[in-house]
Amino acid sequence: MIGEINVYGVLLPPLLAWVMLALLLSAGLRIGLARLGFYRFVWHRPLFDLALLVILTGLVSDLMTRIF
Repeated sequence: MIGEINVYGVLLPPLLAWVMLALLLSAGLRIGLARLGFYRFVWHRPLFDLALLVILTGLVSDLMTRIF
């Protein structure tokens, strides 16, 4: 496990960086799903988007711990 990330003297937890990366991936995925018309089949779009963000955060976290 990696330690804190130093940004100009401010120590940030790695999970914050992973959530930011997952948020960028989620935004791209949401745009793609909206263009495909996938959201017609989703009952509660904000809940689906939150679940997508949580799943992507878990995937990014797992990938980063395997790399570092």
